[in-house]
Amino acid sequence: MDIKELQKIMQENGVVGAGGAGFPTYMKLTDKADTILMNCAECEPLLKLHRQLLEKHAYEIMKTFDMVAETVGALQAIIGIKKSYVQTINALNQHIEEFPRVKIHLLDEVYPMGDEVVLIYEATGRVVRPGGLPIEQGVAVFNVETLYNVYRAVEEHKPVTCKYVSVVAEVENPVTVKVPLGCTLEEVVAQAGGTTVKDPVYFVGGPMMGRIGNGSDPVTKTTNAILVLPKDHVIVMKKQRTSSIDLKRAASICCHCHTCTDLCPRHNLGHPIDPAMFMMAASNQDFRNVNPYINSAFCSSCGVCEMYACPQSLAPRTLLADMKGGLRKAGIRPPQGVQPKPVQESREYRKVPEERLMARLGLTKYDKDAPLQEELVNVSKVKVLLSQHIGAPAQAIVNVGDMVTEGQMIAQPAQGLSVGIHATISGKVTEVTDRHVVIARN
Repeated sequence: MDIKELQKIMQENGVVGAGGAGFPTYMKLTDKADTILMNCAECEPLLKLHRQLLEKHAYEIMKTFDMVAETVGALQAIIGIKKSYVQTINALNQHIEEFPRVKIHLLDEVYPMGDEVVLIYEATGRVVRPGGLPIEQGVAVFNVETLYNVYRAVEEHKPVTCKYVSVVAEVENPVTVKVPLGCTLEEVVAQAGGTTVKDPVYFVGGPMMGRIGNGSDPVTKTTNAILVLPKDHVIVMKKQRTSSIDLKRAASICCHCHTCTDLCPRHNLGHPIDPAMFMMAASNQDFRNVNPYINSAFCSSCGVCEMYACPQSLAPRTLLADMKGGLRKAGIRPPQGVQPKPVQESREYRKVPEERLMARLGLTKYDKDAPLQEELVNVSKVKVLLSQHIGAPAQAIVNVGDMVTEGQMIAQPAQGLSVGIHATISGKVTEVTDRHVVIARN
């Protein structure tokens, strides 16, 4: 098929990036990509989903990956996978000869290997410029689950109605389950046999870049994992601190050791992000040089500075995110056309070993198998958000009282960057707003 035909299938079936921010996948299809990458690096500690899904559906995902490469005219298709994922690599090798265009690139067990910019450099040697898009370097990156959703849309004519989610840490039986979009986090956690601590905290996403969620929050297309943690866990405590106090702590105890910058993955790739300079300027309210503030726009919020590097347990990532958000609200755009400096020669010695990262964050005891279960979890009600992706929210096309079937489009793509949203269970529409649609089984 041609690019426009595949784009239409992806948009109408609601396919978005399942591993990150939910960027509509159809917009990544372009004949400017000479290389496409499959991201199977999990990025964060404790996440098991992508390696399991790729192992179980290796042929289907590789076939789809090769089809996307052929559609856009890419010269090479590279699967970036951590070398420790031995079972998944074995599954890939069983089919690799059928796809001459596809190659496997083994990655080290370091964080944040799953970061798009880091992965592109590791697999191709190309550096995406600060604030730039991968396609500027002729590269398009696709997540494992995203490609599986493309397979289901193209081969099985099924839209995105469900999500694979790993439930780990303080639960009876860590597990990776398949759930309807719009079910609650509590319903997902229940599949792991219940929690093992009093007053558990649901940490949605990975331990480095995740957020604290409520049990009633709905699962979306970007919900990859739920970490059930005790309320006094170091990760939870860090998330609950306030920025005003973080800034005062920085002013009083930052020793200007520069470790946050030394270990910053983007800084080591030549990007002009310098957490140490920012902390010095912000904590002293020094505005003579505005570059440390303006360059906060290039922070990826990976959390290495805050969760691993800083010996004083300060919060550079949080303060940088606040600054970045403040600049955006003020209408100040990131500097345009910034070119990266040469990659730091010391970069190879400043990678963060994932095993050491887990130990430092008190997560080693939670590093257990979370077996993948393919049977769809049955729920009685779903709250399907109309904005589960970057871009304009989908526009509801159903009304209260309508009967819908699983897979039926309930919100069409809006003008501009948008994708369709579908019913994730069969039942009756009980609520429609500009933000969500609620469906209850009869």
